Amino acid sequence: MVNSVTNALNAYQAALSRINNTPTTKETLQTNSTPDSFGQVLQNVIEDTIETQKHAEITTINGISGKADIQDVVLAISNAEQALETVVAVRDTAIKAYNSIMQMNI
Repeated sequence: MVNSVTNALNAYQAALSRINNTPTTKETLQTNSTPDSFGQVLQNVIEDTIETQKHAEITTINGISGKADIQDVVLAISNAEQALETVVAVRDTAIKAYNSIMQMNI
């Protein structure tokens, strides 16, 4: 029993160290005090999503070839899925807003 708890704690600590070593995004590296335009913010989010997707693909390939741990693969795929769902939700909201504006009477 004690051995399984120790193994679980070690696995948890290893997962935390991998999470903390993930590369930082462009948004965290930017320290500009001027606000970005809405278009620039969307462009940055899309670029970050693309980078997340590429990282997930590379990690998956490394996992298949035995060079990456399964936890790293699952984490990368989960992050990529969440980023893609966020972009799709923003797109759907923007389309709804556009349609609402187009249906307004002048």
